[in-house]
Amino acid sequence: MTAADIFILLATGAVAGFTGGMLGLGGAFIMTPLQYFVYTNMGLSADVAIKTAFGTSLLVVLTIAISAAWRHHREQAVEWRVAVIMGGCGMIFALVGATLANHIPGAALKIVFGAIAIISSVRMFIATRELVEAEPGNKPFLWAAWAIPIGLFSGLLGVGGGVLLIPILVIVLKFKMHHAVANSLAIIIFTSIGGIIGYTINGIGVADRLSYSVGYINLTSWVLLAIPGAILAQVGAAATHRIPRKLLMYIFVIVLLYIGLRMIGIFEWLGWPL
Repeated sequence: MTAADIFILLATGAVAGFTGGMLGLGGAFIMTPLQYFVYTNMGLSADVAIKTAFGTSLLVVLTIAISAAWRHHREQAVEWRVAVIMGGCGMIFALVGATLANHIPGAALKIVFGAIAIISSVRMFIATRELVEAEPGNKPFLWAAWAIPIGLFSGLLGVGGGVLLIPILVIVLKFKMHHAVANSLAIIIFTSIGGIIGYTINGIGVADRLSYSVGYINLTSWVLLAIPGAILAQVGAAATHRIPRKLLMYIFVIVLLYIGLRMIGIFEWLGWPL
């Protein structure tokens, strides 16, 4: 790993931590593409590189989510009953998703990731324009049911699940944006654990992995990403509670749309360096 690679990973961790803490995401949408770039430049095959990026991102996501959720908890924005029910169900299905990912080409996973992000961004924009205010209510069965696709998505694509979680919490379960951000991070603590277990087990014995890897998780990259990520997650989480709800939703929609377009390869096709 070169000095340039180390700098890229440190900077990526910082940006992922701040963005994740502010928007209720684990930050994998930033970490995965840049890790993939670093790993392929180091000589890893595309398949091993993308799965190493997924697995390592999930361990960093866990670190960022714990840091940011603690800050949101101090702001009294986390409903832990919701987080435990959704997170517990999601964790089981994240393990299933991570196992399935071992049998699906990396290129296909990237396109699915991007398509879901674009659809979610459009629906979130419509919800923002509707300006519907409601109370989330006490719906444990519904919380558990929605945790199933979130967990599968998390494990398949090596993300915490915030890309799906925020739209579901806001649009379907009627959480206010600030509370959706806080609860998303608390739920991600659990879903990321399921994915971590899956990528660890399924990566054991795979040839041509990086040194200091446990399954598909590279510990060197984790340290470089997680330290600045956990620190900046505190800053991002604090910023969330100082941004108006509508503006926060618009920021989330723009970031989500960018994620989707980036992952399906639109910018590469257009020749734009984005």
